[in-house]
Amino acid sequence: MERRLFRILDAGTDAKRDYLLAILSGVLLALSFPTPGLSLLAWFALVPLLLAVSGKSPKKAFRLGFAAGVVAYGGIFYWLNIVMIQYGKLPWFLSFPVFLLMVAYLALYLAVLAWLVRKGEERGIPLLLAFPVLWVALEYVRSWFLTGFPWADLGHTLYRTLPLIQIADITGVYGLSALIALANAVIYRIIRGLTSQERIFPTRGALLLLGLLAGTLVYGFYRLNEPRGTDTIRIALVQGNIDQSIKWDPSFQEATVSIYERLSREACSKGADLVVWPESAVPFYFQTGGSDASRITGLAGELKSCMVFGSPAYDMVEGKVKYLNSAFLLSPAGTLLGRSDKVHLVPFGEYVPLGKLLFFVNKMVEGIGEFSPGEKIAPLDTGKGEIGVLVCFEGIFPEIARKYVQAGSRMLVNITNDAWFGRSSAPYQHLSITVFRAVENRVPLVRAANTGITSIIDSKGHIQGSTPLFREAVLTGEVVLGRGGTFYNRFGDVFAWACLAASIVIVGLSFRKRNGRVG
Repeated sequence: MERRLFRILDAGTDAKRDYLLAILSGVLLALSFPTPGLSLLAWFALVPLLLAVSGKSPKKAFRLGFAAGVVAYGGIFYWLNIVMIQYGKLPWFLSFPVFLLMVAYLALYLAVLAWLVRKGEERGIPLLLAFPVLWVALEYVRSWFLTGFPWADLGHTLYRTLPLIQIADITGVYGLSALIALANAVIYRIIRGLTSQERIFPTRGALLLLGLLAGTLVYGFYRLNEPRGTDTIRIALVQGNIDQSIKWDPSFQEATVSIYERLSREACSKGADLVVWPESAVPFYFQTGGSDASRITGLAGELKSCMVFGSPAYDMVEGKVKYLNSAFLLSPAGTLLGRSDKVHLVPFGEYVPLGKLLFFVNKMVEGIGEFSPGEKIAPLDTGKGEIGVLVCFEGIFPEIARKYVQAGSRMLVNITNDAWFGRSSAPYQHLSITVFRAVENRVPLVRAANTGITSIIDSKGHIQGSTPLFREAVLTGEVVLGRGGTFYNRFGDVFAWACLAASIVIVGLSFRKRNGRVG
């Protein structure tokens, strides 16, 4: 039996077996993310891929890694077709190639990882060192390359495992990605030890993994048991559930305002310091005034609460109109206290990259003109404390949240319109990522979403309340304000930079022959 198992797992010429193992890794990895969010799978999801590439040439490892990546990211990001077909109005024969192109791009990262790991092993670089370091480095590169897309990082699978994710206030999500990647490498080496004739086990690697897990848990429980602050703010989050097909219809503006008026009165029946509406909840230019704008300012006065809501805005710059995706803050008296503009826009959603060259490309989503990015990070002062507003997918970028907290924000507010995703996994994935913004900076994060998921997340990452998808809803709660000042907030991605630097060394060593010449 043992010899048979050895023959199955050992490096060989059975290409079908290798690709089946790679595909299995892709499936397990996809299932690790919401939904279904089987986070336990992440700890060994990559083991089949490591078994498949064992003993293979770097070129074959590249192909196997690419296959695993296509399956994984195809499963995680299937909802891109909903955005392009249902809302972007692209026919399937155009949307599907675009989807495959996006998946292929993401799969390249896993392919390059497998290639570099095998290249390093050929030069004697231990897998237990190279695999987690290279994984983090490539995740970090993906977070900023080509405007960045830090979605579905390996560490995001642990967003509900509170004792482990507390380490994010030091390492960011990348520390958790490294821990999971190391676990996969150790499990792989244990399996190889059980099935090889040499019986070589990764004793030091296993002890290192156990030590890191224990240390992370001890730190996590310490952070979870820390006393909370005393400064609080009462929040009322409003989920209007406005159908995307009529959201920008001028004839529906009055009805939209009426829905938010009714829900806001319901939410504030017991009082609230701050009422939050979602991104583009006001589907017209609030700053131009008019009867609908007056109703909103009057509502703030009636409720005697500050109000934050999303609305398109515009500025005149050198005689040209500049359109912005913005959040406005009203005082309890209905006066305008400030505006915060979205600084990181969605490519092909809010603007077309290389617009002059790609003049034939239409944006995937509806809106008013082509947006421009805001020029600065602008916290808004509620009188109870300053808040940083993350508009839509700005919540997936840790550096934006860091800057808001560094500028004095004691709470992060994510206003979003996840209606584009339909009834898919994407709203749950989006929520899981924003949990880390709260932990990294030790400030609460509240999010108001047009169709859900609206939620309250405390500074320790606990989701204290959430709403169902595609229903009118209100969510209220008392939130303890944070003060930031974490290592991660002050110094950023030091851990990721260290992994990137180490990866450069690993790559350099991997491409040198043993006699010192470049290979």
